[in-house]
Amino acid sequence: MKYHFFLLLALFSVFGFSQKSKIDLKDIEKSLKKSDSPYNYEKLIFKYKGYPKSLDSIEAQYLYYGRNFRDDKVSTLDDGFKSLADAFKESNFEECIKQGKVLYDKDPTNLDILLILLRAYDSQKDGTNFMHHLNQFRSLTESIRNSGDGASEKTAYLVNSVGDEYILLNILNIGKEYTRGSKVAKDGMFDIWEKDGRKLYIKILYLDL
Repeated sequence: MKYHFFLLLALFSVFGFSQKSKIDLKDIEKSLKKSDSPYNYEKLIFKYKGYPKSLDSIEAQYLYYGRNFRDDKVSTLDDGFKSLADAFKESNFEECIKQGKVLYDKDPTNLDILLILLRAYDSQKDGTNFMHHLNQFRSLTESIRNSGDGASEKTAYLVNSVGDEYILLNILNIGKEYTRGSKVAKDGMFDIWEKDGRKLYIKILYLDL
């Protein structure tokens, strides 16, 4: 799975620094489903779609990691996403927008879909939609950056997918000179990226296995 859009991500090199927060996946799953919870999914997705800059860091965290508990996720293996990726590779950005909007409606916190839409709207010089999705993208990726510091298994960055891992690597300026090792973990897999004795730990979540 290689949708690494490094050139596009270069546009997003400035990210703020927030306090690291422990991710409680059980609480996220529970809260998203409770109608009276301030972190109910429908409440959060309404803010996310309408005015993403209004999301605070905890709300964005619940949306990003809450995607693991959704039944309507779009996978990069789905025919719909493959078709979107083909249109992207062919630089058919009008078709990217057409197909991307359909998939976004199904899975609005999917970073792969957001990246393709961003590139497509940028090519069309549609600044309004570009900035809207950029604010969404920033909120979600900040949740990843604030999930840990990557210094150990206990403080590993947490990502929902391999694609999201490569997005994080680009944000952190981790390049090809790093070597990767992997280790099985509870509810996921650790990838350990190493260079000159420095190790960076990223945990890919596999909660449905």
